[in-house]
Order: sequence, then structure tokens, then C-alpha cells
Amino acid sequence: MSDKSVEDRSVKVWDPLVRILHWSLVLFFAIAFASEDFMGIHRWVGYLILGIVGTRTIWGLIGTKHARFSDFIYSPANIKKYLSELITFRPTYYLGHNPAGGAMILILLLALLGTGITGVLADGKGGLREMWEEVHEFFANGTIGLIILHILGVIVSSLIHKENLVRAMFTGRKST
Repeated sequence: MSDKSVEDRSVKVWDPLVRILHWSLVLFFAIAFASEDFMGIHRWVGYLILGIVGTRTIWGLIGTKHARFSDFIYSPANIKKYLSELITFRPTYYLGHNPAGGAMILILLLALLGTGITGVLADGKGGLREMWEEVHEFFANGTIGLIILHILGVIVSSLIHKENLVRAMFTGRKST
């Protein structure tokens, strides 16, 4: 099947900024995690991550339709309903992020923010440095767990809805 026929049956969902920020977070978090022993690199990548989180937050307020938080922030009842449907392998289809995916975005952004802020505090001077290092490590490890859940959610959703969400996050397009 040609790329043209796939494009004819797809719709633009995620704009370039959302995709660039997403993959930048993937890359920079991996570098940050791998560069613990190289504090100069680790520190600057941490600042980049904080900048990306800030940019994504602003874009979540003023960006394109599917980039806005208002498009994918659902009530706890809707998230619970979606997860119940997911367990039965009959979840409602959402063109943008589903309720579980929307919740994961918020939780990941908060975890990255917590990791970054505690990293800045741990980099400071004073008697609380060790405490902030421990909290920073807690947030970083928790973020790894969230990333694993996010990847599993993408796999499950891709299989159930018979769509390639990873490709969609590169191209910005989802099948209709």
C-alpha cells in the first residue's frame, strides 16, 4: 500500500510542536538518566527538560485543538470508565488522546517538573542537599515507571484500535 493511500485515510491530529516536544523529552530524559556520573551534561539536559515542560504547558493552554489540555483532560469518572472499557477490550475510540493517555500526559509532566525542580535544589549548597538528591532520585525513578506504563498503554491502544500510535507521533496523522 502506498503512503498516499494511507494519507488519504488519515487526519492530522498532532502538530509539529507537540511531536518535537514529545521526542525531545524522550531523548533528553534518556540522556539525563544515562549521564548521572557526568554532572555538567546531566545539569544542562535537566534544564532543557524543564524548558520543554514549560513550553508544553504553555502550548497546552494556547496550542492547536488536540494539543490543548481542554481536549484531553477528563474527569476521574471518565478515566475510570475508559479503563473499564479497556479491560474488556472495547474502549471508546478518541481521535486525540484518550482519557487514560490524557491523565498520563499530566502525570508525566508533573513528574518531570518534580524531577527537574528537585534536581535544581539538589545542585544547590546547604544542609538539605542530600535530602533533595534523594527526592530527585525518587522522582526520576518514578518517572521511569510512568514511562513504562505509557509505552505499555501505547502498545495496548495500538493493538486494540489497530493503529500505529508511534508512527502517528512522528507524522502527526492518525487513521480514520
